[in-house]
Amino acid sequence: MADKITLVRMFRLLRIAAKIDMMWLLRDTKYAIAAISADIIANLSAVSGVFLIAVRFGGIGGMSADEVLFMMSYSTLVTGLFILFGTQNNIHISRIIGRGQLEHLFIQPLPLKAQLLTCGFSPFTGSGNFIVGIILTFISLRRLQLAVTPLWLLSMIGYLLLTMVIIIARAYLVSSLAFWAPAAAEEISSTAIDGTWLLSTFPLSGMPGMIQLPLLTILPEGLMAWFPSLCLLGRPPLGLSPLYPMAYALIISMIAGYFCRKGLDYYVKTGANRYLPYGFRR
Repeated sequence: MADKITLVRMFRLLRIAAKIDMMWLLRDTKYAIAAISADIIANLSAVSGVFLIAVRFGGIGGMSADEVLFMMSYSTLVTGLFILFGTQNNIHISRIIGRGQLEHLFIQPLPLKAQLLTCGFSPFTGSGNFIVGIILTFISLRRLQLAVTPLWLLSMIGYLLLTMVIIIARAYLVSSLAFWAPAAAEEISSTAIDGTWLLSTFPLSGMPGMIQLPLLTILPEGLMAWFPSLCLLGRPPLGLSPLYPMAYALIISMIAGYFCRKGLDYYVKTGANRYLPYGFRR
């Protein structure tokens, strides 16, 4: 019964967040148009650079220009989903800890997980990337003449969800450092995610295995767009199973959960290191 009540309250919070997001966007019509246009231009600029290189050289590392476009559209969809649900501090928990906001969440009449799941919902101001991703995906599939079946669509949705799990788990894994060094690690999550976006927009095909393997194991950048897009095209790279992202998501989630629990226990027992050099900002 308690879980049902919490779920209902979460949906209410999401609805309130969506309403506030729309009000913020529409507070000025000119601003709304400028913001949406800027998102579209920024996304198209990021995609067109890599795509034009692929067109000029007849592909990149064994991937045709259209396949590169599909990979870039997948990356844009992932970015769009992340911004829709993680544009605020809910993903960057190291920022919440470093700025002394975690105690405020503790005293709210709602579980911590529920608050983190709802506080970053931005369905209107954060929809630009997702819309562009959908359009680019449609264009790339038309150019590839790929047979899109219900099973294929379910596979794509599954890969998108797994990619989001990997991104969030990695963000929380590195954010756990902030429990021990709040100020020093305040922006470690955003730094890690920014690095992920930079590396995930380029095809790894044609690169040596000594570069590909670390980006599929130690670092998950290869799983952000390159690996899932090739699986969806029917060519899982390096002889790995199409289910590899699922296994990776499970493992990194368990590791992130372990370190977050350990860090939270330490944080609750010792309190805030506000007056230490590596503690909170004063």
